[in-house]
Amino acid sequence: MGSGGMIIVDEDTCIVDLARYFLNFTTAESCGQCTPCRIGLKAMLEVMDRITIGESKPDDLDRLRRLASTVADSSLCALGRTAPNPVLSTLRYFKDEYDAHIEGNTCPAKVCQHFMEGYWVNPELCRGCMLCIEECPVEAISMEEQEDEKGRAVKKAMIEASQCIKCGRCFNKCPFGAIQEVW
Repeated sequence: MGSGGMIIVDEDTCIVDLARYFLNFTTAESCGQCTPCRIGLKAMLEVMDRITIGESKPDDLDRLRRLASTVADSSLCALGRTAPNPVLSTLRYFKDEYDAHIEGNTCPAKVCQHFMEGYWVNPELCRGCMLCIEECPVEAISMEEQEDEKGRAVKKAMIEASQCIKCGRCFNKCPFGAIQEVW
């Protein structure tokens, strides 16, 4: 993918997000001297950002191709001429992943957080340690008393879906795997 290099990925890699990552890198590395590279890469990145957050427009793929062609054909240096390659090659070989993001409103690799429904707490795994509560930046997690299998009162974490911003901090912090993603 890209400029003659080979990247090996598995089904856990979102191709759209990977192309966006490389485009973000080249946009940041652009010296800004020539207009196609300076403005074209930023415009391409805006389109890629829209796709990965579920706000794409019907003509975004055509717009990406036109922008990529303009940047590649008009840039003064090798960075600008090759920067669109990851997007172009992923569009060519993985168009179905772009379609899933745009038309299916889903990320097949389950990477793009916008498409995730949220998180939930598996009460069987929750130990009531409260690490998730300490980690949550929006206070979307609370403790509720529940009965265990022996009838004893135990505290379990609960996530209020309407308050959750899907940042994943609780998911990453839970040492027991009790917090799980819902796609």
